[in-house]
Amino acid sequence: MEHNKKLDTKYKITWCPGCPNHRILDAAKIAISSLIKQGHDHKSFAMATGIGCHGKIFDYLNISGFYGLHGRTIPTAIGLKLGNPNLNVLAFAGDGDTYSEGIAHFIHACKHNANINLFVHDNQSFSLTTGQATPTSQEGWQTKAEPQGKKGPPLNPLKLALSAGATFIARTNARDPAHTAEIMEKAIKHKGFSFVEIMQDCVVFNLDINNRDEHMYKLPEIPKTKEEAMKIADEFDYNHPLSSKIALGILWQDTSRKALDDEWPQLALIKKKKVQGWKGLKR
Repeated sequence: MEHNKKLDTKYKITWCPGCPNHRILDAAKIAISSLIKQGHDHKSFAMATGIGCHGKIFDYLNISGFYGLHGRTIPTAIGLKLGNPNLNVLAFAGDGDTYSEGIAHFIHACKHNANINLFVHDNQSFSLTTGQATPTSQEGWQTKAEPQGKKGPPLNPLKLALSAGATFIARTNARDPAHTAEIMEKAIKHKGFSFVEIMQDCVVFNLDINNRDEHMYKLPEIPKTKEEAMKIADEFDYNHPLSSKIALGILWQDTSRKALDDEWPQLALIKKKKVQGWKGLKR
């Protein structure tokens, strides 16, 4: 699928050849291009990134933003949204910085329904720092940091997001950029906290969890109850051997709750006036 060439940058892409991050970048460009065609201003998109292989997307996607600290992608993104609630804020993060250092931010973004879009590149390893285990890494995985194998079961972030109150929860396969772009666009259109976990292989580290496509299936519709969504989220426990089912698509969407920026009268006024941030308000 074609994308708006204004979203390209001049920087050389230095991800490993074959890394699914290339496809995630493609999906982001396709989703944003579609929204621009629908009337969104290119300048209305902004991003925050964390530290990790995913973070290089900051150099390759031509929208404004901040290259954040490890584990602090979410508060950086919320800061952007509070500064100018008329922005469409995209937060790109990894499973390492989101679910370890950033876990408290993740839970409270779900709880407060912060109106940002979190896209987690999950390869179940700290790949930038040469392959340590993350909270979603499978039990028993042997690394240089844990030569006796990772202890304890992996975290299921989708179940955590459901429990914490996220209003849009989805999962995609990085090797399917068309579907990932479709879900990204729906996430951006959602008013509230949108969490999309993008499952990706790593071509260098944690090879045991690669090639999961045959276990994946697309949900025919959005589950109607949290109980049903939780049951679907529980099908894949992030361990190896792989579970028989890994659901893709929107696992949960709740449009009944107000987003965080709609709860604040000052932010609601900025959105109503469509001004660029707090300077547009008369004192």
